[in-house]
Amino acid sequence: MIKKKYIKLFHVKPGKKIHLKDYDTGWAQTDEFKEFGKEKVKERANAVLEQNVQDLAEVQQLLYADDRYSLLIVFQAMDAAGKDGTIKHVMSGVNPQGCQVFSFKKPSSEDLDHNFLWRYMKSLPERGRIGIFNRSYYEDVLVVKVHPELLQNLPDGKKGKSFWENRYEDINAFERHLERNGTVILKFFLNVSKKEQKKRFLERLERPEKNWKFSSADLAERGHWDDYQEAYEDMINATSTDWAPWYIIPADNKWVTRALVADIITTTLNDLDLKFPELDDEQLKILEQSRKALDEE
Repeated sequence: MIKKKYIKLFHVKPGKKIHLKDYDTGWAQTDEFKEFGKEKVKERANAVLEQNVQDLAEVQQLLYADDRYSLLIVFQAMDAAGKDGTIKHVMSGVNPQGCQVFSFKKPSSEDLDHNFLWRYMKSLPERGRIGIFNRSYYEDVLVVKVHPELLQNLPDGKKGKSFWENRYEDINAFERHLERNGTVILKFFLNVSKKEQKKRFLERLERPEKNWKFSSADLAERGHWDDYQEAYEDMINATSTDWAPWYIIPADNKWVTRALVADIITTTLNDLDLKFPELDDEQLKILEQSRKALDEE
């Protein structure tokens, strides 16, 4: 496990006003890490990831059997920050029957004719399961904020001065409702630098097996980098709560990203005091009768 003092570096406390420029996107997060050196930190991060993948497989079984909680994991990031790879590596050991990933693309006309949370509500995880939102309802205070022309048709007077504050309030209330009904929520912003994004875009262009991952739309959105950074800051400041915290995860080095995300998820589930259901006397009696019947075959 990663020491709690390091995890605190990435957790956004409710009410704290953050600026993304104050968060390092690389591996050298502390003087202690710098003294260790990159290779030693990388070796340790890979070991942490491997252990957490094993532990997560075990605690997922408990989550399912306990059947009191569900886990919703939200990933938000600029393009090429590593969301897909993080999900793939961190969740590589879990039972596919207990985990679902939803990637939300451009909303349909049906989606736009409902409230902005509607299409996400349909994909929430059941008790005992892990649900992953690869992008989420937060797009409606990010992309739509940078491109207000994409806003749903709303009645006159609904796009006033307090519009975005009202949306943040709706999201906080929505997540509070989920938490009160047993959904544990973890939100990760994968914080990639503009320099590293450029490097990854070029890699997608230069390597044929990665050409399919590149979209000219990604490049167009890169042109709005500063607007997105401001939108992310506003979003995180307004919606990191006790019941649904944000973690700003450095994303320039994928091994750092994956180790941190895996550790936070596993630690959170272990802290729930999950347990297998206990059988009553009548159920135990039935088990004993079944065992006897099998022995006598």
